[in-house]
Amino acid sequence: MTEIQKPKPKETLSSSDTPKASGGKKGDGSFSGHKYKFPNPPESEIPDAATLREQWRFAIRHYGKWYSHAWGTAILAGAAFFALGWILKGGNPLPSSQKDTHSSASSDSDGQ
Repeated sequence: MTEIQKPKPKETLSSSDTPKASGGKKGDGSFSGHKYKFPNPPESEIPDAATLREQWRFAIRHYGKWYSHAWGTAILAGAAFFALGWILKGGNPLPSSQKDTHSSASSDSDGQ
């Protein structure tokens, strides 16, 4: 019978050992796992109110900038697709803005 091996205990990292991203080369048959080094470690103490206020204002400014860029891109893309549809169709690509001439002509011929 084969002997069952017990799993080895996990090694603990000391504070001086920082995990880094590592990986083996393709084809060498080894896999070292995924270990990540974070560029901004968590803070050891709670920041003061002025720092939090500054970070909050920075985040709001950037969110507003990204939000307005997203809306501007969406509007520009919509206008570009509308223009492309106009060019390809040779007229207004929105059927809802055209008058329904087929239904009024067919109703007049059915009544007589």
